[in-house]
Parts: sequence; structure tokens; C-alpha cells
Amino acid sequence: MSIPTSKLLRRACNHLSIPPGRRFATTLADTHCQEFTLPDGRTLGFAEYGDPRGQPLLYFHGFPSSRLEASVMDDMARQRKIRLLALDRPGFGRSSTQPGQRILDWPTDVVAFATGQNIDRFAVMGASGGGPYALACARALPREMLTGVGLFASGPPWWAGRQHMSLTRRVTSRMANQWPWGLTILLQGLVDTARWLLGTAVIRKRLDAWLQEEQNKTKPEPTSETSEPQRPISEARDNLLRMLIDEPFRQGCEATVHEAKLLSADSWGFDIEDVGYEGVHVWHGAKDKNAPIPLIRHMVDRLPHSSVAMDPEACVSTRGGSRPPQRRRNHMCHSDQSISLAILALKLRQLSGQILEACKLCES
Repeated sequence: MSIPTSKLLRRACNHLSIPPGRRFATTLADTHCQEFTLPDGRTLGFAEYGDPRGQPLLYFHGFPSSRLEASVMDDMARQRKIRLLALDRPGFGRSSTQPGQRILDWPTDVVAFATGQNIDRFAVMGASGGGPYALACARALPREMLTGVGLFASGPPWWAGRQHMSLTRRVTSRMANQWPWGLTILLQGLVDTARWLLGTAVIRKRLDAWLQEEQNKTKPEPTSETSEPQRPISEARDNLLRMLIDEPFRQGCEATVHEAKLLSADSWGFDIEDVGYEGVHVWHGAKDKNAPIPLIRHMVDRLPHSSVAMDPEACVSTRGGSRPPQRRRNHMCHSDQSISLAILALKLRQLSGQILEACKLCES
């Protein structure tokens, strides 16, 4: 029998204990577009959502994406008194590139950032491509620094069975390794095409209609004291496009190609068995086609003392054509890749709905 996603996640809400963080001053008026200077001089872009006096949770975005992905959790984080800090990885959003970047380099940046914000202890959560980076933190950071580690619809360990990955992903991985400049040109062409399509009246009209339909489904309750009023559709559209296209690719597609190579490598730079953190929480859908369950089980079996929530009916499907596909209930996975704006938008909306629920893991 399928267990509703909300119930699965509620069972995990008391597993992580996160201490209050200290509020810090910023010189940028927009808290969603902040920058932090790392010890080596690189810039780390970040956004802050939720309650600035709340419990600190560092969020690692999907692939390819940016810190703005976490904006969909703003209201939930505020209600839950969570201080949600979303970080751009190197080459995405506002973060500088890092020559020779490795997944295991990320914990060093995380510690530098947390120290700079006067945060002694915090939880981390990685969604999709951010999952391996959260696991790297569980491997490299001191146990006393982390109050919780969550992997949500995480990217899988490819070495556990590449045959389970889709043909598109296997081709992308091969190109990233053997023909990176060609893949960069191809992706840039797709991004430019998407930007052009988004500027056409027909696409904007259809997107506005779809956003209005989605907004009508998620109107906040009149009694909610913490919920913000819904924004005009034009503003919602601009914010959505900024999340999907502008920020992830503001520096081009080189970071996307490099991260595709890292995530699909034969190793993430550490053995999963060496993750000594006790209590990594994993949420995944058994029918996730882009992060197949056999690979996730391989990872979970090698994580000591992990907590796993599997929804046997969780999946997302996309149908052909330009009309946005219908969403299925209780999905906890990725959607199929497509340059179609509607599918790109739905991909984020589907994932964001799950992440909103996952924020409950921070309840003490």
C-alpha cells in the first residue's frame, strides 16, 4: 500500500535537531542575491529565505540550478522558523568558478561560509544533484558541526549500474568526459533557444495561463499570518524564468558540463562506506527514472545508520507535445528532461512541492 508523501516526511520531522543561528548583517538589499568572499578570494553566491532568526539549514540546489531554487520554500521555512540558506555551487548563479573543482572541495566552502555567518552548527539538505554534495559534507565535516543531513531525490552513484541510467544521460556523461567543449556549445544553443521562445507572445500567454491555474490551486488560507500575498502573474512568470534559465546559466554552460562529469563519475571522491555521520536521512521515489532506485539502494546499503523513506508509487512522467503534463499525486522524483518551457517549469514545481514538505525535517 502506498503511503502518502506527507506522512512519510512527517515521520522524519523529529529526527534532526537544529540550534538557532545568529542573524547577520548584509550590505545587499536583496537577501536573495548575496555574495560571500571565500578565503581564496572566490565569490560564493547565496540567498536567505524563511526566518532570519530561525534554525539554520543549508540547502544545496539541484543540477543544473541555483540558489533561487529554494525560493519556493520561503513561506514554509518562515512558518517553521527555519533560517534557510541556499548556496550557489561554483560556476552557477553568483558563485565563481573553481578550477579543478571536486565534490569533496564543497565542504571546505561550506565551513568557510558558516564561519563567516557566525553559525556554529547547522543541517544540510541536498536535492537532486545537490545530494552528493550533502553526502560529502557528512563525510568530511566534524560530527559536532552537523545537526542533520538530508538527501532528497538525490543524484545516484552511477558506478553502481550505468545501465540503469537513461540513454540521454549516458550520452551526456560521455560527451562531458570526451567532448566537453562540444557539449558546452550544444547546451548554450539550447539555453539561447529557450530564452528566445520565452520571449514570444504565444509562450508567455500559455505560461501565464498555466501559472494562474497553479496559483489558484495553492492560494494561502485567509487565516495564515505568515503567508505572503500572492504576486501578480507577470511577476511570478519573471521569477520562474529567472530560476529556470537566467541564474543557472548566467555564467554560461561550462559549470553544467563540469558538474555532469563529476556527478556521473566512477567515484565522488570518497567511499560511501566511509561516511561516519550517523543518521543521514534519504527520501526517494521507487519509480524515479532519472535516479533509478537500484542505484539509490546501492548507496543506502552502504550508508551506516541511515534513515530511508521510500514511496513505492512515487514518480513523475512527461507526455509528448507542448502542453504541460498532468502531475501525479505523491511524487518524489525528477521529471524527464526537455527543452520545453512547460516541462522545465513543471519539473521545478514538482520538485519544489516535495522540498516544501521536506522542510518539516527541521522541526525539533
